[in-house]
Amino acid sequence: MNILLFCDDGYHPGNVPIEGMKPLEKKGYKITAVKDATSFDPGMIKNYDVLVMSKCDNISAENKGSWKTKEVQKSIFEFVENGGGLLVTHNGIVKGDETDLLDNLIGCYFESHPNDCPVTVGMIKPHDITNGVNIFTEIDEHYHLKILRDDVDILAASYAPPQGEKSKYETESYFNAPEFIAPCVLVRTEGKGRVCVLTPGHTLKVWLNSEFQKLLENALVWVANKRSM
Repeated sequence: MNILLFCDDGYHPGNVPIEGMKPLEKKGYKITAVKDATSFDPGMIKNYDVLVMSKCDNISAENKGSWKTKEVQKSIFEFVENGGGLLVTHNGIVKGDETDLLDNLIGCYFESHPNDCPVTVGMIKPHDITNGVNIFTEIDEHYHLKILRDDVDILAASYAPPQGEKSKYETESYFNAPEFIAPCVLVRTEGKGRVCVLTPGHTLKVWLNSEFQKLLENALVWVANKRSM
C-alpha cells in the first residue's frame, strides 16, 4: 500500500506520526511523508492509495501560512470521490480559515480540548476498523468535535475524567472541567472513496500503543478499500 503522509505544524511535530507509522513499514507499507508543504504538487496525490492527514493548516512547523488552498482541497476531494482513501488523525481535523470543502469531506472538525489527561478509548460498534481492538488508555489531548455530516458513522468513543486544574489556554477555562465522552473514531464515504477519522494521537506513546497500532492499520486497510495490499 502506498501512503502519502501530510504532517508537521506549529503544535504537532511531524516526527510523531512519522515514527508512529514506522512499525507499518516493516509490514510492507510504503510511506512518503510531506512535512513542508511549500512545494507540494496536488497532482502527486493520484500516485497513492491512501492519504494520511496529520497536519493542521500550517505549511510547516515554522511557516504558519495555509497549505489547504482551494486547489489542494479540490484535489483531495476528487481523489476520495474517485475511490481514494483518506485517513485523518488528531490535528488533521483542525479547520483552517477557508477549509469548508475539506472539513465537509472529513465530516467533522476539532472544537476544543482540556489539558492533557488520561483518555480511554473504547470500541462501540462492530466494524472492520474496530475488529480486534481492545480498550486502551494513554495521556492525550481529548478532543471535542463538531459533527458536520448526518452520514458520519461513529465507531468508537473516548472518555476523560474531570481535570481539576486551570487550562493552559487563557481563552477557555477548564478549571474542574466535567468528565465527558466524545466520538473518537468516525467514518463516512464520498463517491467511490472512504474517509476515517482517528482523534487520538498527540504523542508518540499514543501512536505506538499496540491497540492504537491495530486501529491504525485497520483504518488504512478499510479506507484503501482493497486498492492495494
